[in-house]
Amino acid sequence: MKIKIKNAIVSLSDKSKIDFLTKILRRHNINVISSGGTYKKIIKKYKKCTEVSRFTGFKEMLDGRVKTLHPKIFAGILCDRKKAKHNKDINKLGIPAIDLVIVNFYPFEKIFSKKNSKNKIIENIDIGGPSLVRAASKNYKYIAVVTDPLDYKNLENELKKNKGYTSEEFREKMAYEAFARTTNYDSLISQWFLKNNKKYIPKFFSLSGKHTAKLRYGENPHQQAHYYDVNNQKNFEKINGKDLSYNNLLDIFSALQIQKTFKKNQGTVIIKHGNPSGASIEKNQIISFRQALNSDPVSSFGGVLSINSKITKNFAIELNKYFFEIIIARGYAKNALKILKKKKNRILIDSSNFESEKLFDINFFGNTFALQNIDNSMYETKKTKIVTKLKPSKVNIESLKFAFNICKFVKSNAIVIVKNKSTIGIGCGQPSRLDSCKIAIQKALKFNKNNISNAIAASDAFFPFKDGINELIRFGVKTIIQPGGSIKDKEVIDFANKKKIAMIFTSQRTFKH
Repeated sequence: MKIKIKNAIVSLSDKSKIDFLTKILRRHNINVISSGGTYKKIIKKYKKCTEVSRFTGFKEMLDGRVKTLHPKIFAGILCDRKKAKHNKDINKLGIPAIDLVIVNFYPFEKIFSKKNSKNKIIENIDIGGPSLVRAASKNYKYIAVVTDPLDYKNLENELKKNKGYTSEEFREKMAYEAFARTTNYDSLISQWFLKNNKKYIPKFFSLSGKHTAKLRYGENPHQQAHYYDVNNQKNFEKINGKDLSYNNLLDIFSALQIQKTFKKNQGTVIIKHGNPSGASIEKNQIISFRQALNSDPVSSFGGVLSINSKITKNFAIELNKYFFEIIIARGYAKNALKILKKKKNRILIDSSNFESEKLFDINFFGNTFALQNIDNSMYETKKTKIVTKLKPSKVNIESLKFAFNICKFVKSNAIVIVKNKSTIGIGCGQPSRLDSCKIAIQKALKFNKNNISNAIAASDAFFPFKDGINELIRFGVKTIIQPGGSIKDKEVIDFANKKKIAMIFTSQRTFKH
């Protein structure tokens, strides 16, 4: 059934396209009911616009908290036009049926992302807007609802095609978009409350995102993939290169999460297939890069390189010698950018504004999902315990911290071998911890044979047996950091003392499936 658009309610926070919208309303001679700044904008160019308070006979109150929340408005929206009683009710009170609702909400996501006061954030929780939209969406058989300025063009085309009418197909589609928007809006508010009560796990958990981009492909080329932003805030900016794929995003966010553990303006990490292949926290930018690369130059080929600082011209010249599909940095010098952009497909990411607002890890299992708190654990000296007779040297403490922090980002079972604040061997993703030890050693011997002596090894979980420890010691590891907690801890400690190495228990597992 097609519906002639005679009466519309328009209430806009985003007035960027209001002139275009006004032209549509004027062209089809639509009666408009509006309020506040929206009314003042429309009335200048279109006289068939009535202010809400004049229409309802009820002035705005409570500093604008109550404007459109009035029976005269909602009766006109919710009237089922096939029911004689509904028509009788609104006709008796002289209430016109509403055919079109155009509303966008208070910019809650922008307000809370800028760290405003709690009072200001709460005042930007829209009540009237979502109420209008939900009511109109429920009654989509008779009402068209538009919540996104990008859809004004679609509205224009629909009215033009149908000579001032809307089709039920169009109205149903817009109702879906509207309900999705109210879901997203409520989810943002819910996330904000959770952010302020991080230990609270709600009975109901909703997750909603805004479509940001269609990705090049999914985990495999035959899979489609799309990118949604939960907080409507960009975490990074792509400034060059081809479109991102699903796998690109996984690697980018893996790199950025590790980067967050580094001190400002220092550190390098290289990611391949979700795992770090090399990392370093050396202060010198070029040395840090070379040491991260030397950890595993074979696996690093075609990977994701993340630099926790601004890339200079000289560094760009150095980077241009190697193939990385993606380079991430906290800004680029103009002359550096010019050099790196010569390879058109090379993806360049600016992470200057990256802030992780992630509250939970979520995994879906069919129609169910599980969530957990984010592992924000860091090496803390107060929580660690030296369990062997031999103590690690003071110069090793920073490398110990680094090894522990990198380890939690490596797929379990994880073994990370470190020397001079840089990785030299990483073993990951094995069902056996012993196998991960062997892989880490093989990597170290292959690329850093002369550097493994007196190295540090970190494990994401306890050693259930001494075999893995023996393997590490056999090739030069002198300090091991692990959570502890095995029933065979005493056996493991005794073995470490016998071999005259230092061992530290963190009492904190950092397992990553």
